[in-house]
Amino acid sequence: MSALPPDLSAAIVASGYFPEFVEATLIPAIGDEEVVDSLVHHEATFDTNELRRHITVLVLTPTRFIVAHTDDGDQPGSHQALTTVESVSLRQIRSVALTQVAANPERFGRGRHGTTETWLVVNWGAVRRVEVEPATCGDPSCEADHGWTAQDLSDDLTVRMSAAADGPAAVGGLVRFASVVQRAAV
Repeated sequence: MSALPPDLSAAIVASGYFPEFVEATLIPAIGDEEVVDSLVHHEATFDTNELRRHITVLVLTPTRFIVAHTDDGDQPGSHQALTTVESVSLRQIRSVALTQVAANPERFGRGRHGTTETWLVVNWGAVRRVEVEPATCGDPSCEADHGWTAQDLSDDLTVRMSAAADGPAAVGGLVRFASVVQRAAV
């Protein structure tokens, strides 16, 4: 493959975040496979006195789920961008969860009332984390030791979009992409 599909390339260029570099890292990962669907999410965060940017590009092929993350580097005195591209066989995907949030659900679908936030969580077993915290009984005045609670979590990828930050079209795009991945990863 010498170039990305026009819609994927246009979305990467629209993000404005080193598009030539991002495309150059994706092309060899996709190879000669067909791009079934894709999603681009650009996220900017403020870290103390600086702006930090991050782009996630998700690509679905007939056999793989490709995840590319590009971030600003943190090398002192040098401006860098780093990309990691991970390729996951669709057979390895354990779960695909889509969470949708609706403000004013009683008016959902009427006027400007629709999905306001959405999360896509894809798990293929590469990352596991355990969150441990003190257990409580719910009584705010209780001073007894109730031990500990723990959660064993596996969430290799989480992408969150909101209508307020990313726009309603981006939220709809994440819902559409997640639905395609859910059907492909059975």
